[in-house]
Amino acid sequence: MISVKGNSLFLGEIPAAELAGRFGTPVYAYDEETIRSKVRDLVQGIGYRPFRIFYAAKANTNLSILRLIREEGKGVVGIDAVSPGEIEVALKAGFKPVEIIFTSTSVTDEEMKFAILRKVLVNCDSLSQLERYGRLSPNSRVCFRVNPDVGAGHHGHVITGGPDSKFGIWAADVGKALDIAEKYNLAVVGIHEHIGSGILETEKFLTAMNVLLSIVEKNKARLQGLEFVDFGGGIGVPYRPDQKPIDFSRFGRAVSSLFEDFCGKFGRKLSLVIEPGRYLVAESGVLFCTVNTVKSTPKHRFVGVDTGFNHLIRPMAYGSYHPIVLVDNCNGSPREKVAVCGNICESGDVFTRNEEGIVDRELPVLKEGCVLAILVAGAYGFSMASTYNTRPRPPEVLVSGKNAKLIRKREDLKHVIYGM
Repeated sequence: MISVKGNSLFLGEIPAAELAGRFGTPVYAYDEETIRSKVRDLVQGIGYRPFRIFYAAKANTNLSILRLIREEGKGVVGIDAVSPGEIEVALKAGFKPVEIIFTSTSVTDEEMKFAILRKVLVNCDSLSQLERYGRLSPNSRVCFRVNPDVGAGHHGHVITGGPDSKFGIWAADVGKALDIAEKYNLAVVGIHEHIGSGILETEKFLTAMNVLLSIVEKNKARLQGLEFVDFGGGIGVPYRPDQKPIDFSRFGRAVSSLFEDFCGKFGRKLSLVIEPGRYLVAESGVLFCTVNTVKSTPKHRFVGVDTGFNHLIRPMAYGSYHPIVLVDNCNGSPREKVAVCGNICESGDVFTRNEEGIVDRELPVLKEGCVLAILVAGAYGFSMASTYNTRPRPPEVLVSGKNAKLIRKREDLKHVIYGM
């Protein structure tokens, strides 16, 4: 696990300073036991059976992490893939085609053919996609996504339900979707929704569940082949000091009870499916970086580091908060207020910010050569990284107890420039 011992940060049993020294900075490091414990939390925390988890691979698609999740959640955990690339990496990680669901948006025929040829279930996002899927693969199985007019999330950009969301078939058009399915003799085996990300309140999830279940009940006569209801993901993790983790024991009981009651009224057992991404990997990840510049303006003391939003875009894109610590003096004093900024040529490249702009963070006094850890960076960190400013992406490391192994090499300029 990630912990502080004697005022120093540790991943597993390895001091963070040692990891940064061994692999260089910037570098992403993940703690294996944190991921395993999160998988166990989900598998054991929701008592309803049959129950399936489809990990939202977009959160972190590293092959070693996918294999780790598959191993820990064997028989229960599959993959929610949003692109042919994610289908391919899931198959490489050992997931079977029946353990993968392809949920994409603005999808092409070629992408659907890619999934169909690999016998992966397609989850259609629109009436037009469902029509095209029917022409491509009549007499087959299908799932479709509903926009339930309910949205939630930590930022407007991650709310994926409601009239401002591009995702899913509008709830009032479900009848039209079933008409298309009947036209092409498609067996609708799944109904899906996803309302947003970063949800820390059980009630929001239950509200969306009730909306989707009411849609299923309303169309019961036309859903005789239904096998599962997929409520998406969105379970959040605490980033800020004042945030509390979701009460997962309460969440598990409430979700299980609600679905159990519904199935009793529906007349038969259906599979309960959820699609966590962030929840499984976010807290396992750390982005290490080194201070290389300290300078001041009349308003801020800027601490510049050797990484930027090309490696972790969440603060710049969403105003997201990530804890930052000095790895070998986590709680040290004296302390000062600073703005931690990156090496990208953009004014928005500041890690200590919100949606409005820079918010100074209180840290121990920093100087050039200090190693910082940006925490809770295991989700939507490397997976959203780029080579903007023609800067290579960092390596990735997996820590297991006393051992650390490289699971992705650092890119070099030759690869960035020539793609080889």
